[in-house]
Amino acid sequence: MKVAISVTAPKVNAAFESRFGRAAAFVIVDTETNDQEAFRNPAANAPGGAGVQAAEFLAGQGVDAVISGAFGPKAHNVLAAAGVRMYQAGGGKVAELVERLQQGALDPA
Repeated sequence: MKVAISVTAPKVNAAFESRFGRAAAFVIVDTETNDQEAFRNPAANAPGGAGVQAAEFLAGQGVDAVISGAFGPKAHNVLAAAGVRMYQAGGGKVAELVERLQQGALDPA
């Protein structure tokens, strides 16, 4: 499974960012291989529609799930239409959040 986590910088060890569309970056973790890759959020500085653009970017990356703090309704609709599951977290490190997801300890958005 490929999981995207919103973070404050395009680094695999960056801090969690609760904003989805305006997050500086996303870390994508492949839970089967434990490979991690950080991507700048191309929508972070968009004048409008950042959540939708970020959702489209992640769907294009083939993610199965996204962990963030909050998803706007339009971003939620784009991710849901792409079959991407959404989970809410209040904070934590990337590895910890992936582990909590695998344990079923995160709330669906």
